[in-house]
Amino acid sequence: MIRNNLLHILPFFILFSGLQAQEALLSKQDAVTLALENNFGIKVALNEAKIAENNKGILNTGYLPTLTGNAGANYQRDDSTFEFPGQFLRDEDGNVAVDPDTGAPVPRPATDLYKAEAQRYNASLNAEYVLFDGLGRFYNYKRLREQYQLSELQARETIENTILQLFSVYFEVARLAENENVLLQALEISAQRIKRAEYAFEYGQNTKLDILNALVDVTNDSINLLNTRQQLANTKRDLNVIMNQNLNEGFQVDTLVSFIPKLQLEAYVGQTDMNNVVLLQTEKNLSINAYDVKVNSSGYLPTIGLNGSYGWNLNQNAPGAFFPGVNVNNRRNFGLGASLTWNLFDGGGTTVRVKNSKIAYENQELLQEQVALEVARDIENALAIYENRLNVFVIQEQNVLTNQNNFERSEEQFKLGRITSIEFRQAQINLLNAQTNKNLAKYDAKLAELQLLQLTGQLLNVEL
Repeated sequence: MIRNNLLHILPFFILFSGLQAQEALLSKQDAVTLALENNFGIKVALNEAKIAENNKGILNTGYLPTLTGNAGANYQRDDSTFEFPGQFLRDEDGNVAVDPDTGAPVPRPATDLYKAEAQRYNASLNAEYVLFDGLGRFYNYKRLREQYQLSELQARETIENTILQLFSVYFEVARLAENENVLLQALEISAQRIKRAEYAFEYGQNTKLDILNALVDVTNDSINLLNTRQQLANTKRDLNVIMNQNLNEGFQVDTLVSFIPKLQLEAYVGQTDMNNVVLLQTEKNLSINAYDVKVNSSGYLPTIGLNGSYGWNLNQNAPGAFFPGVNVNNRRNFGLGASLTWNLFDGGGTTVRVKNSKIAYENQELLQEQVALEVARDIENALAIYENRLNVFVIQEQNVLTNQNNFERSEEQFKLGRITSIEFRQAQINLLNAQTNKNLAKYDAKLAELQLLQLTGQLLNVEL
């Protein structure tokens, strides 16, 4: 008896447990905005583009001169004793002085210098500027600009991939939300069948088997609904990860889907060569390789440079045995110069680098042709897949209408007792499958359209 009561309560518990406070609608544009602002991958890609932007600036081109400053200070203190062996004192006339007592010459006494201090100071500025380096820095500057534009395209590719991933999860949330509503309706119908079967049993119009069949269907519908709700919660967390917000942030999604007109899609396909991000990257890589050849060829030409310097030196020497006074030397100097360096032969290194860069350029040309062929193939495949999925969606829409009509007629016949509960359940399952298949076909077709837009380079340019 308790088990039967639980089975009666189960569908209503599940129905009411799904009722939550009204959650805010997360529109497609809001989801895109959050991803662009917060997604980790997009942030990293944009920072890489900033690094490339810094690299292409004039501060990284070698066009500016270099200025070096040097300064130094030195302090020295000496305590010294100077001896003069073999030397004698002399009188005012220059004669050797004689000891009056002994008559011997008077030796010259040793001299002591205590705390003899000396200071030396120096400072200088040195400037160098390269007037001509074989046009190496000129082509390197152009190469860095191409590298910056390539990094922007790489960032754009990351953004496109992230947006495509975002909508893949967003539409999965929408599909599961619609499936949840479909399963709720199925559970409500099955719960009503229990009551109808019990009333009919009380009046002797059917057997206990009809009640048990209805209870089995309620159990299955309840399990399907619980599983769908769990999948929906998990998928919402996946979407929150992409948008980099609280994992348990609640929201509803927009289940309305519109498709781009066929003529507009055909126009986008015709502009693929100008907009596809992968093709644009191969063009930039080809330009970079072309500049590599020119940069390496600059090694054949001379380098001309200018240099200048300004220096100051101050020396304060301590008194010595022969220079009893402080000796001060204060000197300033200024110099200008020019240089020409021509590496007439560097062992063949420049020649090897030029040859290798030319081979790399040829490889990039081959890669460009390969990528162009692959993109053309992907466009054809994506267009065929999109058209097929769109046709499937149209068929599934019609299938829902057919099964809806069949279910309504079956429900009338079931109430009149003209068909069995098993036949009615089969009509209900057919309608449930048709509705979920239509939901799947709708979002599959939209994702196929987005993939086609990405290949044509228009994913970030259209309203979704």
